[in-house]
Amino acid sequence: MNNLDEIKARFSKMNDMQQKAVFHTEGPLLILAGAGSGKTTVLVNRIAYIMQAGLAQPWQILAITFTNKAAGELKDRIEAVGGDGADEVWAATFHSTCARILRRYGDRLGFSSHFTIYDTDDSRRLMKEILKQLNIDEKFLPHKTVLNEISRYKDKMKTPKDVRVKAEYDSRLKYIADAYELYQQRMLTSDAMDFDDLICNTVKLFEQNADVLEYYQNRFKYIMVDEYQDTNKSQYRLISLLAAKRNNICVVGDDDQSIYRFRGATIENILSFENEFKGAAVIRLEQNYRSTGTILDAANNVIKNNIERKGKTLWTENPVGEKIVLHTASSEREEAMYVARTILDGVAQGRSFSDYAVLYRMNAQSNAIEQALSRSGIPHRVVGGHRFYDREEIKDMTAYLQVINNPHDDIRLRRIINKPKRAIGDTTMNKAADIAAGLGESIYSVIKHAGDYPTLSRAAAKLEAFALLLDGLVEANESGDYSLAELYNLILEHTDYKNYLIAEKDDYEQRIENIDELSSNIIKFEEDYGDEANLGAFLEEISLMTDIDNYDAETDSVVMMTLHSAKGLEFPVVFIPGMEEGIFPSMQTIIEASELGEERRLAYVGITRAKEKLYLLKTRERMLFGSTTHNRESRFVTEIPSKLVEITGNENTFAAHRFEYQPQQKFDPFAKKAPASKPSSNQYEVGNTVFHKVFGKGMILSVTPMGNDKMLEIAFDKVGTKTLMANFSKMEKLS
Repeated sequence: MNNLDEIKARFSKMNDMQQKAVFHTEGPLLILAGAGSGKTTVLVNRIAYIMQAGLAQPWQILAITFTNKAAGELKDRIEAVGGDGADEVWAATFHSTCARILRRYGDRLGFSSHFTIYDTDDSRRLMKEILKQLNIDEKFLPHKTVLNEISRYKDKMKTPKDVRVKAEYDSRLKYIADAYELYQQRMLTSDAMDFDDLICNTVKLFEQNADVLEYYQNRFKYIMVDEYQDTNKSQYRLISLLAAKRNNICVVGDDDQSIYRFRGATIENILSFENEFKGAAVIRLEQNYRSTGTILDAANNVIKNNIERKGKTLWTENPVGEKIVLHTASSEREEAMYVARTILDGVAQGRSFSDYAVLYRMNAQSNAIEQALSRSGIPHRVVGGHRFYDREEIKDMTAYLQVINNPHDDIRLRRIINKPKRAIGDTTMNKAADIAAGLGESIYSVIKHAGDYPTLSRAAAKLEAFALLLDGLVEANESGDYSLAELYNLILEHTDYKNYLIAEKDDYEQRIENIDELSSNIIKFEEDYGDEANLGAFLEEISLMTDIDNYDAETDSVVMMTLHSAKGLEFPVVFIPGMEEGIFPSMQTIIEASELGEERRLAYVGITRAKEKLYLLKTRERMLFGSTTHNRESRFVTEIPSKLVEITGNENTFAAHRFEYQPQQKFDPFAKKAPASKPSSNQYEVGNTVFHKVFGKGMILSVTPMGNDKMLEIAFDKVGTKTLMANFSKMEKLS
């Protein structure tokens, strides 16, 4: 056995198709990886094989994915199996990859290495200012609409000039072109880029600077892209440029999981891969290691109804498993109660709360479910809700850090110049902004010398004092004498921000806790990054962070999130509420075939998140957005063979005709006959000893009447104090 055969033998535990994908290293390769087929395992082992076979040095390998969480997992696993130097593999997201390149060569486009990355909120603030400056009424053209259009044009690599040419006879488009042009000018003056700019500017850098492109083409001998079905046109252009010289491009994806069209992702990138990269090989990974046979059969039967797909059929050696439960509730409130009771029953039988996930089509569905879980004392987290870094006080403190890193960041500077209050109002800042715009400079450059401008004379002392404060903090950062945590404490000390919160905010305790938590995050960042920890790196990490990056599978609580957010995750038990026409598929997607195809792919993603048990839920009537509707069963439910489904709830008497609605039945589907000895909620009193089937034995500390119910505060022996609603609690009173 020669050395190469010995190396290949190390990968013998993988299945045949996985090994084929690992050992196919030269030329374009498309790996069609079905849900749960081990695509990350293939990526990691392919990189390990390339290094161990001596085909490339670790730093010559680029692996791109979409989320920081996925990139982090990829890095950890590569280092675990790759051997020496594996930490030098460039494994990162699209945005962080481009940011890294632009930090080095952004000066070719007029940016410094300290450029700021604007998030959605920053872009909205800037666009609102621009629309005012252009006298464009937001009722006619909302700022969100303008930003969406600009994002769409950037995806197509269209400049404001391109848009203006197209807008010859379209006044609305002309306004968008004007706003787009001014937006880009302001971004350049502020030394800032938005998320779309990171990709577009890297493409522009490569197209305008042959030496830079050649450097990276020579550097990266092997390029791998995960989740290729989620790429847009500018990302495709970026990858094409990088891979053009060596042609060693490997993309991993699943056309059946392309669900981000609303973000600009185009399924055509994966469908046309063989046409764009001549001589490409295609390998299908169809063995699923995640789900039961029943769940996979259901997923296959749903997705086969789509036309735009390359086609594959998932199979598994896992057990057949339990049938899929299709439950019909009377209303969204009873749908939520069913979820809560099913979870409590499962936990009582030995499951963990973290085994359960509730995945919904739209955020509005979460309200009733969250209430039911809260009333039942079930720990839960809503992923995709209010991000930590979106909280007002956190955005204020990170704005200070951003301005210290880049004083020319007008949007962040305007956010903090009067926080805490310094008697510098909007009128003064508008005057400063007008002067800055006229000079083509940043607001910071103007306020630093406010006394030189007559219109700012009355506020000059206050403006220059603020500029002096910033200069001191900038100097402290650049001196190298302070750690990031110490710099953060300097900001708190010199701004007196905590006392500002105490004076201005009713909920200041929680806000101060958040301020302290940010300090903890900074300390942890410094511990993780060591000598490479600097202010710019920290700000870049938090600016590119997504909701799902904060998801921690180790926390024992039920997870609630949208179906879009759940892609890439898996759970033992999954609930999908709202399986009704008009909800899922949504009303907007029913008419157009391509949109409906994406909804079906979203259903496929939802179904394949479940490992052991899947619950599909629907209601006879549902109140949403203030209106009550009576919706037909979702077509995605009817596409699942009846033999795979167990029907419960209001429709359990007509299993053979699931698609037909029957008259409302006059009984409570959730009502269970309690033992005669079990007390009603009105009999709970302070001091009672009770037994809960999940939380165990406890004593009632307080009873607070609330409408037709009572809120009970109970000290449990094993899990501590819980607050439960009496009507939901299902407890036995012991004394």
